[in-house]
Amino acid sequence: MPSHPTPTTSSGAAAFFDVDNTIIRGASAFHLARALYQRRFFGTSDLLRFGLIQAKYLVFGESRSQIETVRTRALSLIAGRSVAEVTAVGEEVYDTVLALRIFPGTKRLLDEHLAAGDQVWLVTATPVEIGGLIARRLGATGCLGTVAEHDGGYYTGALIGDLMHGEAKGAAVRELAEREGLDLEASYAYGDSLNDLPMMRSVGHPCPINPDVRLRRYAKEVGWPIREFRGRGQRAAGRGVRTASWAGAAWVAGLVVRAARRSLRKRLQGR
Repeated sequence: MPSHPTPTTSSGAAAFFDVDNTIIRGASAFHLARALYQRRFFGTSDLLRFGLIQAKYLVFGESRSQIETVRTRALSLIAGRSVAEVTAVGEEVYDTVLALRIFPGTKRLLDEHLAAGDQVWLVTATPVEIGGLIARRLGATGCLGTVAEHDGGYYTGALIGDLMHGEAKGAAVRELAEREGLDLEASYAYGDSLNDLPMMRSVGHPCPINPDVRLRRYAKEVGWPIREFRGRGQRAAGRGVRTASWAGAAWVAGLVVRAARRSLRKRLQGR
């Protein structure tokens, strides 16, 4: 189920925002994962496994099998953990990291939609608890995110529905519109990659924000407007490769190197 606060007076239209690299610079899930690693939710071997997946992504691109592998392993890591515990970590991550990485231009655009009476929904592969948290902090209507099953307040390790990614985003937006009585032709959608196309094609006013190379090319071919809220240096860093993938690979490599150094120091001190 989506994170869904009671909407205020609505214009009948909505604005749908992807999160990573659209609202927040980089990948929110990596910052959450780092915090969970620091709290011993998982170990270095898992970091190496995810690092290998990231490296394959950089070389060969994204595949459905990769998504399924990451999903299955991530769900197994939180199985038995409480929803309250993960949400509390998410609150801390938002306050200390994510709030500082919000693109001011996207935030202004989001606020303009709210002021116009539009519903504003975040649509993200990020767990719905974290996406919902971000939505609440931004004053948005709610979040359509990936839903991990929980029983009695504890995660079971299973998923409800599909990962909120690609075609699932478009389907979720259309289902929400039917349920809420939204006019999709009058609605807007914002994303940064081709994975957001199903969502963006579902509305009358699609607009890429900080698009990667492929989405930028597509938008120019079909005549969509493009909004760019990154600085010049950030745009250069993002060309050709997803910023989130580079960030994830670099983060994993850094953690593994630091862990190896600590292990070496301990062995040397034990001599």
